[in-house]
Amino acid sequence: MNVTSPQANMEDAAQIVLNTIRRPVIMVAPDGYITFANADAEDFFRCSANVLARSLLSKFVPFDSPLLTLVEQVRERLSPVNEYRVDVSSPRLGEEKMVDLYAAPVPEFPGSVVVMFQERSMADKIDRQMTHRGAARSVSGLAAMLAHEIKNPLSGIRGAAQLLELSASDEDRALTRLITDETDRIVALVDRMEVFSDERPIDRYPVNIHVVLDHVEAIARNGFARGIRIVQDYDPSLPPVYANRDQLIQVFLNLIKNAAEAVGSDPQAEITLTTAFRPGIRVSVPGTSDRVSLPLEFCVRDNGPGVSEDILPILFDPFITTKLNGSGLGLALVAKIVGEHGGIVECESTPRGTNFRVLMPAWKENTPIGEDEDGGHT
Repeated sequence: MNVTSPQANMEDAAQIVLNTIRRPVIMVAPDGYITFANADAEDFFRCSANVLARSLLSKFVPFDSPLLTLVEQVRERLSPVNEYRVDVSSPRLGEEKMVDLYAAPVPEFPGSVVVMFQERSMADKIDRQMTHRGAARSVSGLAAMLAHEIKNPLSGIRGAAQLLELSASDEDRALTRLITDETDRIVALVDRMEVFSDERPIDRYPVNIHVVLDHVEAIARNGFARGIRIVQDYDPSLPPVYANRDQLIQVFLNLIKNAAEAVGSDPQAEITLTTAFRPGIRVSVPGTSDRVSLPLEFCVRDNGPGVSEDILPILFDPFITTKLNGSGLGLALVAKIVGEHGGIVECESTPRGTNFRVLMPAWKENTPIGEDEDGGHT
């Protein structure tokens, strides 16, 4: 009868658990060798775990790969790091191999680093990195065109309807009023879209996010979120966010209003606002090799029914809405504002609720007021 030691059982269990994770996971030793790889890592690196265990990580990626740099940084700092949109393309791994990375030190094995990969599709990569800015830009051009080509004719139509109303019968007067009301509704929609065509530089400065959230919460409690429980889970030590206060108010008003509409009149309805510091999160700057730190995380979470899977990938695109009278511009505006601040907005949803996650840059002492971190004027 074979007796298996508890330690062996734990190792087998750990292997089983890691193999069930549908993400490639490896562990890199201090000498650069891959000492562990789960089943998905075998597919990702295109070779067996036994071969990987005898191979250097540098064998699979170029010598200047950001993956190697990331592993070294985690090893030196002894703290986990997230990086989005990291290019690990190589002859062995394939072209256009773009991933999100999570790397963390392993205290039980000094000098070792665990790396988890999340592959991105081409559409997802673009959306994740650009925070739907392309969609917002398309609305910018459309808004400018609509303002010029539609609002002026609508004024003429409205004026003509008002003149007809003066000599119309009671039955026809109802139709002229319908024309007037509908032209007013279209003008209001175009006015909302004109926000997207505003390309003026953003006036940015250090902002206390908790003051912004308290202000937005007060508006919500006395208006659209009356009767809904709002919970705060804040990190009081958070540094200021480098942003425009008024635009942040617009962002969180839209997100909290969206959450309030999602939970509806459910007596158990709840909206949770959280703030946290995530020092390991960085993203690449389009067109450069620079990576910008986005350590400030602000979340608006609700316990509503969630967003359907077919809508989730395009949720921040203009005119996408599940509401009966919605315009589909609220979340597109959120994506535009956050993107122009150099941040990222994401949405995670399940049937038990939805979480909007905003990642933003922190204000630094050496950043002059009214200038970007790279020295350019805002």
